[in-house]
Amino acid sequence: MTSVGLGSTSEQLSLLRTELRGAVLGSTDPGFEDRRLPFNAMHTDRPDIVVRPTGTADVAAAVRFARQYDLEVVVRGGGHSVGGLSTADGGMVIDLSTMHAVDVDPIARLARVQGGAVLGELDRETQLFGLATPVGVVSQTGVAGLTLGGGYGWLRRKYGLACDNLVSAQVVCADGEVLTASSETNPDLFWAIRGGGGNFGIVTSFTFRLHPVGPTVAFAGVFYPVEAAGEVLSGYRAYFADAPGEVTAEALSITMPADPSLPEPVHDRQCLVVGAVYAGDVNAGMEVLQPLRELETPLADISQPMPFTAVQSAFDGFFPRGQLRAYWKAAYVATLDDEVIRIVARASAERPSPLTFIDTYAMGGAIARVGVEETAFAERSAPYMVSVHGNWSDAEEDEANIAWVRDVWSEVDALGLGSTYLNFSGADDAEPSRAAVGFGPNLERLARIKAQYDPENVFHRNNNIAPSGG
Repeated sequence: MTSVGLGSTSEQLSLLRTELRGAVLGSTDPGFEDRRLPFNAMHTDRPDIVVRPTGTADVAAAVRFARQYDLEVVVRGGGHSVGGLSTADGGMVIDLSTMHAVDVDPIARLARVQGGAVLGELDRETQLFGLATPVGVVSQTGVAGLTLGGGYGWLRRKYGLACDNLVSAQVVCADGEVLTASSETNPDLFWAIRGGGGNFGIVTSFTFRLHPVGPTVAFAGVFYPVEAAGEVLSGYRAYFADAPGEVTAEALSITMPADPSLPEPVHDRQCLVVGAVYAGDVNAGMEVLQPLRELETPLADISQPMPFTAVQSAFDGFFPRGQLRAYWKAAYVATLDDEVIRIVARASAERPSPLTFIDTYAMGGAIARVGVEETAFAERSAPYMVSVHGNWSDAEEDEANIAWVRDVWSEVDALGLGSTYLNFSGADDAEPSRAAVGFGPNLERLARIKAQYDPENVFHRNNNIAPSGG
């Protein structure tokens, strides 16, 4: 498409406002600052234009306009990108937050979700019918970015990833054309968006398969002293040697705040928190989860039957938007062997910031029952993932915190499978091969599909896949 320059941003704004029903914001307009605010405070980029579409027609018109006037296109769903990929200096941010409707068909067990919805909005509507689909663990995370990049949550070992439960999607492509992607319609595009990220277009609606979950689930929440991390993780490994797929768990090292809602013994205390959910009968689930409550002598134990929506929002306080500086990395391991446990236990006690944490995710179950080439999301074999989430507040500590995350991750990765979870990747210019590591054996096919649907790489503000030959 041939670009046609306009004389100024104000001229672009005026013309674009005549073409869209939704709001078009410039840097001096009310609401601009709120809409550009990133999750990660390290990223202070300022776009020229923020578009807030009311529907798919607006999104398509915005893409065509950006192409015509040679504006960089940045897509923002929930805006929770730790790598700052939902904002940019200059260009146009297409902010989908006004498109957040969720429509549930409880008979067909399907949910149609607009591209700007966040997880809490999806859970609220599906739980009305005692249904859920696998999504993440922070209620303010965007459904779109999470799903397109894979999507791990509390149901992953029972029902798989968010992308595994996608039935169809509506996609605005780089030329402004609107396509349906499903197993029957544009199946190559459907394959690519299930794990290939935002490389192939802007998804304005997702249709998900739903499963019977809740409204109450069996939940384990056990606070162990960080000094016992080695013993706890060894017991955690033994438990998952034969744990049923209904159980999904994480072992998280963090310093708990002195919050009145938390048990007093964990206030300002370094802990290794074992959290788990049983996707099935609540009473049976509490029995199955009991061994996770006895891995060592706990500081506190809040295990109980709990509303699924409460479980889904339990981590929200650790991720305030725009307040923390963040740098994350993740590595998959073939086994949680003694050396990996030693690294994680040591690093858990040496974290440079109270809100920096190391999370050991139990994988397997339904995740591993999907073939490597069945979706674009390739890492299916790993029984565990270790993620290092650096979170701090002082800009002067950036270098030290980033270096610490890299060092710990490098130790684990050296013992791992050589793959990573791109949704947990911080911006890192030293890693030009990040896409190859993240997409693994599926990268070549993804590059061919990219060349078909976005040959000029319009959608590049992401974990980018270069079009074949480009």
